[in-house]
Amino acid sequence: MAEKKHILTYAGLKKYEDELQELKVNRRREVAQKIKEAREQGDLSENAEYDAAKDEQRDIELRIEELEKLLKNAEVVDEDEVDLEKISIGCKVRVYDVEYDEEMEFYIVGSTEANSLQNKISNESPVGQALLGKRAGDVVDVETQAGVIQYKVIEIQRVS
Repeated sequence: MAEKKHILTYAGLKKYEDELQELKVNRRREVAQKIKEAREQGDLSENAEYDAAKDEQRDIELRIEELEKLLKNAEVVDEDEVDLEKISIGCKVRVYDVEYDEEMEFYIVGSTEANSLQNKISNESPVGQALLGKRAGDVVDVETQAGVIQYKVIEIQRVS
């Protein structure tokens, strides 16, 4: 079975590459030093610092493996080539929430980069799926657990 493609923006790609570099270069060295210092304390069977450093080392190696796999299967969306006629991954969308009479802004990203605190919504989320392919002026009904939400698409922009 083929690996799932991870759709990323250039900003997301850079973020993950930087994290991987930090883990490989700095964090590995820091943990190796912690392990060395803990070993020098003698008996490892009751050495909490040694156990904690080994746990941290394991977590770092798992994250490195996860990031390498993600980046190997990354498909980067070129925001400069985003079609502003219709909503697609890599664009910023301003919508009007009909029920709550308020404007909202969403960034449509791949599921790997989704972060609701930054208004980055996944193309696989109910809102993301409903908005994809829509144009400015379209009214969209989104099925959610809380019921149907209605948005009117106001504007589609490039992420700057």
